[in-house]
Amino acid sequence: MIYTITLNPSIDYIVHVNELNLGELNKMDNEMMFAGGKGINVSRLLHELGYETTALGFLGGFTGSFIAETLKNKGIRTDFTPIQGATRINIKLKARSETEINGRGPDIMPEEAERLLQQLEGVTSQDIVIVSGSTPPSLSNDFQIRLAERINRSGASFVIDTTGEALKSVLEYRPLLVKPNKNELAELFGVTLNNQDDVIYYGKHLLKCGARNAIVSMAGEGALLFTEEGIYYGQAPRGQVKNSVGAGDSMIAGFTGKLTATPDMTEAFRVSLAAGSATAFSDDLAKAADISRLLDKVAITRVSTSEKGGK
Repeated sequence: MIYTITLNPSIDYIVHVNELNLGELNKMDNEMMFAGGKGINVSRLLHELGYETTALGFLGGFTGSFIAETLKNKGIRTDFTPIQGATRINIKLKARSETEINGRGPDIMPEEAERLLQQLEGVTSQDIVIVSGSTPPSLSNDFQIRLAERINRSGASFVIDTTGEALKSVLEYRPLLVKPNKNELAELFGVTLNNQDDVIYYGKHLLKCGARNAIVSMAGEGALLFTEEGIYYGQAPRGQVKNSVGAGDSMIAGFTGKLTATPDMTEAFRVSLAAGSATAFSDDLAKAADISRLLDKVAITRVSTSEKGGK
């Protein structure tokens, strides 16, 4: 089973307007609402690809009910921890450019946080737990560490998709996969990445710090996969980008799902890139058929053997 944990889910409220005039009344052309949150996106795509998944996390209020009902209607298994506060709403305003306004997130009570941690007592060495997204401000700074400790104690593997100190703090727990983008990698180590050699150097450093595998996405420049056996460059297929929401989550889902079916890291990387691209070319998360059509268009080449931390 692949479990996902979304600590700060949201309703993603997407609004399209032809012309945005600040300070004036604007009328939308159309609107869409989705069950959002990075882990939820991962579960949605895993389900689309036919992998067993259960979505965990915190849900509350009428917004939380909308998310739970949406996932239930899609046939996605969930086991959310109920909370007193209301799940947030994130606004994605699409005009000539895209503007995002993200909610802060609800207050999580200590007993609610503990109930989620207790759920992890039931996972086993046959499971993978994916922790994705931001942490509500009300949770303690060490909550990601507490999650990693519980998952490791169970023998399960875990994937983490977060940034900054939250990511750095759990690398010593040997995550199966981390997936910063190029800017997040630079921020993590407090450096400027001027070229691909710089990305490779600090990507290797992720493995030296404890990650078992890492994908560093570089937008239109493709992505790099770092493993203990080698480093691989993947060039994603070209297409019209319609959607910036969920492409990274789709990469996580594609890689992790495929890895449960094959030990071949490069094939998992290929599916990861196809899934991320297919979502970027869609209005919502990609469909399985969209991903399948792109697989043959993903070019992967070996860059070098992986010497942890070497330059």
